[in-house]
Amino acid sequence: MTGHDFLALAPQYTTTSELLSRSAHRRGMDVQVLPAHGGAGTAIWMPGGHYYGGPVFAARVVDALEIALLEPSDDWLATLPYEYTGRRITMATLGEARRLFRPAFVKPPSDKSFPAAVYASGSCLPTAPELSLNVPVQISDVVTWAAEFRLYLLDGEVRTGSQYATYGRLDAERLDGHRYEAAVLEFANDLLATCAGSLPSAVVVDVGLLATPEHATAGQWAVVEANMPWFSNCYAADPDRVLDVVLRSAGPRTQIPERDRRFCQNLTGTHLTG
Repeated sequence: MTGHDFLALAPQYTTTSELLSRSAHRRGMDVQVLPAHGGAGTAIWMPGGHYYGGPVFAARVVDALEIALLEPSDDWLATLPYEYTGRRITMATLGEARRLFRPAFVKPPSDKSFPAAVYASGSCLPTAPELSLNVPVQISDVVTWAAEFRLYLLDGEVRTGSQYATYGRLDAERLDGHRYEAAVLEFANDLLATCAGSLPSAVVVDVGLLATPEHATAGQWAVVEANMPWFSNCYAADPDRVLDVVLRSAGPRTQIPERDRRFCQNLTGTHLTG
């Protein structure tokens, strides 16, 4: 690799990494699949560039590559007004979540330390020895999503998007021309008009149409969650526009805008763990 105009890919192959690789080649970028051992002693290592891949591997390579990774804050969803979530969402520790006596959707906000799922009660949460009771978790009311969409946002605007599920089943379809396109964009633009400042300049936000009984006739749209573009499946979104967002979300540290520095965990002394 030479210069800053390259895309470094984690060794695990995904369809999204393949699509982004093709898009990067089309615009004249070098693309390099990094070695699985993650060592920094070979000729491929060059400061700068951009990254796409998982957070565990990222923790091993981004310092050598001098790449900054943008991430939405763990508590972002829990801070949104109810009108944008359509359900109760709170942050707690795993220990506190274990005391739940009702069904709830529980997930680690940013890592994959245990499966994000609906748990019948707190006693059903994983109990692996390596799971600290102090690990932060997000607790949400259980809802049903009639349709879910992934939106790639750059500088407060929707650049591209894709439906990715209907009633919990994988169902990828382009946002362009979709029957819900206008409704999705209207909701997203309203959300961004209110909350864009609380998100990185490059981010993925998933939104969906609630299908629970109380929302059946209202057709309420709500935020599912926010994610890192550099570790998100693009589904049927336009890969060229997805790449624009990925490049901003995981690029040279020297080029990170000041407003985004608070969203770079690997620039603040804490490192990604999974």
